[in-house]
Amino acid sequence: MESPFPHGNSSSSSANPELLSRTGYTVLAVIMGVFSVSGIILNVLVIVVTVRYRQLRQPLSYALVNLAICDLGCAVFGGLPTTVTSAMGYFSLGRVGCVVEGFAVAFFGIASLCTIGVISVERYIVVCYPMGAVLFQTRHAVAGVVLSWVWSFVWNTPPLFGWGSFELEGIKTSCAPNWYSRDVGNMSYIIIYFFLCFALPFSVIMVSYSRLLWTLRQVTKLQVSEAGSTNRVEVQVARMIVVMVLTFLVTWLPYAAMALAVIIDSSLYIDPVIATIPVFFAKSSTVYNPIIYIFMNRQFRAYAIPTVFCGWNPWASELQISEGETTVASITRSQKVSPKQSLKE
Repeated sequence: MESPFPHGNSSSSSANPELLSRTGYTVLAVIMGVFSVSGIILNVLVIVVTVRYRQLRQPLSYALVNLAICDLGCAVFGGLPTTVTSAMGYFSLGRVGCVVEGFAVAFFGIASLCTIGVISVERYIVVCYPMGAVLFQTRHAVAGVVLSWVWSFVWNTPPLFGWGSFELEGIKTSCAPNWYSRDVGNMSYIIIYFFLCFALPFSVIMVSYSRLLWTLRQVTKLQVSEAGSTNRVEVQVARMIVVMVLTFLVTWLPYAAMALAVIIDSSLYIDPVIATIPVFFAKSSTVYNPIIYIFMNRQFRAYAIPTVFCGWNPWASELQISEGETTVASITRSQKVSPKQSLKE
């Protein structure tokens, strides 16, 4: 089965069947299919529930919904096509399909990483400045979301116009930025792309969460009644976001490390089957964020469960608790605001 177009990876010029057995392709297709369908369902649930219930529309929710949209895009434009091509055993979408898939996955993936950067900054501000010395409001969340999309669009479109390219990767059933080409133009793009679209957001996340975790450690030592209840809410949310960030990095770091290794050492050969593992691992990340969000956020869970079970909620008592937490969280994000004003927010 010849590749439908020349491939830029010097290690192999065709998607030949010896790369993996028919059973192997089928297994990968099933795995990717399960992750893709699950990711689509769960991320749609996050979006629908947040839009439906006004109580969930906090500044942080804008970034979380945007993250769900990014994961949904990756699942639809990356996961599903890879499921189909893996089932077929070769990339059947042609050159245009490769460019579209490669661009879409990179576009939604980088927007997702930038959104996590926005979330890390929001959590840093809310937890480290709880008395409102620095405020993170809805307009800041919206600005961060817009910036994440613009930044991703700006740095993922150059290959469409000749600076860089998208090529088949791994067992050649999916496409990505061309990490292998030694062309000067391509190399310059990949190096700049890696620095601005991965290293920079990654640094923002690490700095924000290093400071945040240090602050949380200090907070746990405090035993103040009113402030303590506020801190418990913020600590709970912060822990949820930390888990989301760590999960994202764990799923994407192997892929990023592999790409960086190839960029640094042009003679490095990575077996196509081995190279496919971080690719599939990265694309499976679309299902983890909504799972973490649903199961670690009591307030969201209290609204999501009735949506799924047509109004029935076996944990109905959680709804009353979470509504109280919403008010407390709102107080934390405002500077000396009364309870009535918090409810209006």
